[in-house]
Amino acid sequence: MTTAGISITGLTVGYGGPPVLDQVSLQVRLGGTTAVLGPSGSGKTTLLRALAGFVRPTHGRIEIGGKVLTNGQTLVTPERRGIGYVRQDGALFPHLDVTGNILFGLPRAERRRATQVGPLLELVGLPPNLARRRPDELSGGQQQRVALARALAREPAVVLLDEPFSSLDTALRAATREATLTALAERGATTVLVTHDQAEALSFADQVAVIFDGRFAQIGGPAEVYDTPATPEVGAFLGETMLLPGLADGRLVDCVLGKLDLAASATGQVLVMVRPEQIVLGAPSGLVAQVASVAYHGPDAMVRLDLTDTTTRLVARVPGHDAPQPGDLVGIVVPDKVRSFPKPAGSHWAHQARPTFSSVDRLA
Repeated sequence: MTTAGISITGLTVGYGGPPVLDQVSLQVRLGGTTAVLGPSGSGKTTLLRALAGFVRPTHGRIEIGGKVLTNGQTLVTPERRGIGYVRQDGALFPHLDVTGNILFGLPRAERRRATQVGPLLELVGLPPNLARRRPDELSGGQQQRVALARALAREPAVVLLDEPFSSLDTALRAATREATLTALAERGATTVLVTHDQAEALSFADQVAVIFDGRFAQIGGPAEVYDTPATPEVGAFLGETMLLPGLADGRLVDCVLGKLDLAASATGQVLVMVRPEQIVLGAPSGLVAQVASVAYHGPDAMVRLDLTDTTTRLVARVPGHDAPQPGDLVGIVVPDKVRSFPKPAGSHWAHQARPTFSSVDRLA
């Protein structure tokens, strides 16, 4: 088996109207796993389809392992690209058993080698005794693993995953994702996962590419894009955030939460990004808030807070066993360094005005 890195340069794809992908570039290291994360309609699946050869780009270049797949003149057909593709629904053939589904994509001469099915099933975390079952006799997670085994049967250089876990329940999704990651790592495949699930992208991949409206807003390691988002929109898309107006002076920013340490130097009016896990609750002293509501999630809880003497509402994430009760008064501390962004042009926010929430409003 050969493995390959992916190089995408200046890729533009459209369907007769405005481009769905607009001059995007992406590098996926040899054997690496990249998650392309973005909202519906942002161009994620179109990127996979262009990689697989299902759509023809208008402009740009795609290479795998140094081999040009498309560059405006060359266009390698899908079956000659050495790519495995796993769709959201698995796309198993209902009239074939597991063995038939896994061997279907192989050349006719190799389909007789059913002995390779057992090791492939074990590779994706399934017992070999499932080989004669039909898809309707399998759970959703088992069907997705069979689809992955089928994609790996041809020993592809690259595996593309198009939201393959989105239809599974929470526990099954985590187990199937872990089995998939293990199988891909064992084969050394270069992998691109498309997802709209932030937690999935951050936990699955060694590189995350955030895409909005056909363009990448940020590409980096999971910790990099989460801790130091390039824009407030990227920060909000990757998790709950609060945006507070503040006045920065070097490494300090003054906002409704007091003087906070900045992760990077800034000056003048800024937006301060605070995530719920950065807010630490304690005895009611110093900066005090009243607990408005608590959303208990088991391991943790989301606590909605009203800051006393202001109109400011905050959200804190705390351990579930240590969650306060509605009506409690608590002290607030933000010990971590926070991220700031330049104040948007035309904004009339006053210093220490009511903050703007992003995804935390889903808790309302």
